Amino acid sequence: MAVDERAKASSTGSSGLTRPPRTRLDQPRAPRRRLLPEYDPEAFGRFSERIARFLGTGRFIVWMTLIIIVWVLWNIFAPEHLRFDQYPFIFLTLMLSLQASYAAPLILLAQNRQDDRDRVTHEQDRKQNERSIADTEYLTREIAALRMGLGEVATRDWIRSELQDMVKDMEERRTAFPDESDEGDRGSATRA
Repeated sequence: MAVDERAKASSTGSSGLTRPPRTRLDQPRAPRRRLLPEYDPEAFGRFSERIARFLGTGRFIVWMTLIIIVWVLWNIFAPEHLRFDQYPFIFLTLMLSLQASYAAPLILLAQNRQDDRDRVTHEQDRKQNERSIADTEYLTREIAALRMGLGEVATRDWIRSELQDMVKDMEERRTAFPDESDEGDRGSATRA
C-alpha cells in the first residue's frame, strides 16, 4: 500500500495534478494539426517551371500586349458608364505589378530547380569522367606491360631475320672456305 501511495504522489506532484501519460517510443506520433495547408513541393516546383517557361515565350508577350492594348482602348473609347479604369490606368498598373510580383519568384524558383538539376548532372559527369580516366590509365598500363612482354617473345619477323642472317653466314663460309664445306658434304655422303 505504501508503495502505491508514493507512486501516486510522485506522479501527481506536489500540486496534485496528474501528468499526461508517456508516449510509447515503438508507436508513431499522432499527426499534428497545422495552420498552413500542406502542399507537394515537387508538384509546386513543376507548376512554377511551366509558368516560367510560358512567361519566357513570345506568345506570352503577344498576349500581354494585346490585353494591355484592349484595356487601354476600352477605357478610352467605351461609353463613360462602361469604363472601369480611367486615364491614369491605376488599376492596370496594379494588375501589372501584381503579375510581376508573382512572376519574379516563380522564375527564381524555376531557376533554382534547374540549378539543382545541373549540379546533379555535373556531379554525375564528373564521376563518369573520373571512371573513364581510371579505365584509360589501367588500359595504358596493360598495353605497356604487353609491349614489354612482347619485347621478350620471338616474333615471326624476328625469326625470319635470324634465319636470313644464318643463311648469309653459311654462304660467306662457303665462299671463304670452299674445301671444308665440300669435304663435309662428301664425308657425310660416303658414310651413308
